[in-house]
Amino acid sequence: TLKILNHVFSLAIITLEAFAGVWINAFIVCVLCIGWVKKKTLNSNEKILLLLGCSRIYFYCFSWVYSFLYIIYPNYIHLHTELQLITSFQNFFNYSNLWISACLCAFYCIKIANFRNRFFTYLKAKIDKMVPWFLLGSGVLAFAMGINNKLNITFMLSAVFLLFSLWSHKRKMQTNSMKDLSMEAHIRAMKSILAFLVIYSMNFVCFTLTIIYIMKNENIIPLLLSICLHAFPGVHSVVLIFSNPKLEKALLKILSCVKCEFCIK
Repeated sequence: TLKILNHVFSLAIITLEAFAGVWINAFIVCVLCIGWVKKKTLNSNEKILLLLGCSRIYFYCFSWVYSFLYIIYPNYIHLHTELQLITSFQNFFNYSNLWISACLCAFYCIKIANFRNRFFTYLKAKIDKMVPWFLLGSGVLAFAMGINNKLNITFMLSAVFLLFSLWSHKRKMQTNSMKDLSMEAHIRAMKSILAFLVIYSMNFVCFTLTIIYIMKNENIIPLLLSICLHAFPGVHSVVLIFSNPKLEKALLKILSCVKCEFCIK
């Protein structure tokens, strides 16, 4: 009975996380698509965010289906072809989240950081044209990692070095009294990268522990870890919303409208 209650509780929490995650990322996608229709164009940052939002929507959908089947039919999840296909899609979109987030960090690095290097200067001039190739490469890597079912921490290490680089550049700007929009952009970039680093480091730990406990044929602890794994992409999306002026403005506008409606009632 206790095992059944734990499964029901885990499924309920995962369902709430999936529901919230879908709506959060749907908000990002809708705001960017509305801006796309109005301006007839998207900048590189918005292209990455749009694909990341779509990827996370699909991740939450397939992940919820997988969790439901894993909890309700644990003995059949690896036997039927259809269920294995769901698992493959879940892994693909999970790794897509990682690599597209890494692309976002790389984009901030090239676009904002100020390194005196010919190759870096070339990348900075060509980054907007290279973003589609970055995203295509992210899809290929996500597909390959989904097949091998391995997690790569290379971009996590890159995020650490990038964070220190941006922090150093920010201090130089403060020393030179350059408190302008560029300074604000650096701060927002550092917040986004720091969130990526912390969230996906925790994600890596939980993912590793989940594999360990599954190999030990334990069910309860992997379910609890799965709750954490479902929360990370949604939390990162919230951080990205408040790191992007356009998304933050749209969210605050919606919240103010909801508040006015509530006050009227």
